[in-house]
Amino acid sequence: MKILLTGANGYIGMRLLPLLLEQGHQVVCAVRSADRLSVDPEVKKEIEIVEIDFLEEVKPNKLPTDIDAAYYLIHSMTTSTKDFDEKEAQAAENFNKYLEPVNAKQVIFLTGMVNEKESSKHLSSREKVGKILQEGNFHLTCLQAGIVVGSGSSSFEIIRDLCEKLPFMITPRWVNTKTQPIAIRNVLQYLTGVLGNEKCYGEAFDIGGPEVLTYKKMMLQYSKIRGLKLHIIGVPFMTPRLSSYWLYFVTSTSYKLAVNLVDSMTVEVISKDTRLQEMLNIEPISYEEAIKMAFDKIEQNQVVSSWKDSKSSGRYKQKDLNKYIQVPKHGCLRDVQQQKAEDPEASLEKIWSIGGKNGWYYADTLWKFRGFLDKLFGGVGLRRGRTHSNKINTGDSLDFWRVLLADKEKKRLLLFAEMRVPGEAWLEFCIDDEGIVHQTATFRPRGIAGRAYWYSMLPFHFFIFKGMLNEIASAK
Repeated sequence: MKILLTGANGYIGMRLLPLLLEQGHQVVCAVRSADRLSVDPEVKKEIEIVEIDFLEEVKPNKLPTDIDAAYYLIHSMTTSTKDFDEKEAQAAENFNKYLEPVNAKQVIFLTGMVNEKESSKHLSSREKVGKILQEGNFHLTCLQAGIVVGSGSSSFEIIRDLCEKLPFMITPRWVNTKTQPIAIRNVLQYLTGVLGNEKCYGEAFDIGGPEVLTYKKMMLQYSKIRGLKLHIIGVPFMTPRLSSYWLYFVTSTSYKLAVNLVDSMTVEVISKDTRLQEMLNIEPISYEEAIKMAFDKIEQNQVVSSWKDSKSSGRYKQKDLNKYIQVPKHGCLRDVQQQKAEDPEASLEKIWSIGGKNGWYYADTLWKFRGFLDKLFGGVGLRRGRTHSNKINTGDSLDFWRVLLADKEKKRLLLFAEMRVPGEAWLEFCIDDEGIVHQTATFRPRGIAGRAYWYSMLPFHFFIFKGMLNEIASAK
């Protein structure tokens, strides 16, 4: 089948795209800018890309006329606190116009689960979008989901931020709102399962997980799984606006998104509709398992294959390393530096020779002391060194790091820390086409201890990382 995928650069679209390709479909991705479609170059060769902004005036002949089905994954909730509903309606109307000359039989619309008695502005807007899409010249299949649990989803990332940062919370009343969280893997199963299924034409289905939980229970379960201590006290006087400010300052979400999410979090969304689950024979995943999957990033389908030649001398077993290839952005602390290389090829060789007997090019005594402390507390320390003096392979151990990606052709090296730290750490080097060396240290802290560790190390990071980059960029 030839599939039109809107919202291909979004949270769901990025996970759905590889699945559609694996199933043998031809995929046309409709995006605002082709340059911002964050997929592997090899994947780009397999897809057709069209640039369409569904909020702008409709331009004729933009889409192929032989599209069989389409996914509508467009939303504007993060763009404005006031008129996002108008923008969502406009996008849906323009989408219908774009599909008028197209022979698509089915459009699959992923939206939020609706409470018939009361609704938020966000859910009302999504409901209106569904009604607009029903007017199109195609069969609409509407999937109404609860909170999606997966690394990167806004609701899950807020829960993660709150639990990781705050061991003690004074919370608003919406933490007692009941909802029905669903694992991203189940969502993808539903999205692909209804494709081309005539029994689903013109139908709307609720899709949720097997449990009904309050936000409070979700946070407590999350903290238990992550080994964090969490105490929650609810208060009745925290208004939605105060809640929005609270989320904005404590979590990594934007204020606009926080406002709309709090609006939705005050509304219970529960369903007993299991028709689609039974029709597609889908096994619902528990919230606890969904959290584990979120951290493993199994649902992303964007990790490299397992490394057969890797060693098992570190803290992390080989089978668990794949999940760290995608460096996270949400809830992370970063040190980003760059410098023009005097001789890019010489700098690349320095990067490929770093560590072991060659050292880390600057303040080696401090690197060794850090390795000593790690070893003192049961870590791997610097004792492993490196296998070769100037060769690096994916999966190699490199002092207290593990090599996640070593692509010399693309001039990129990604390391993952196997030292004992209250969180997870990545160190990345790459050289761009202009000969600029980019050095990025990323740290995903675990709780208060993780943040205290990072900020206590800032003075050392300032001159250690800067000095290391100076040496790498130097032609000496």
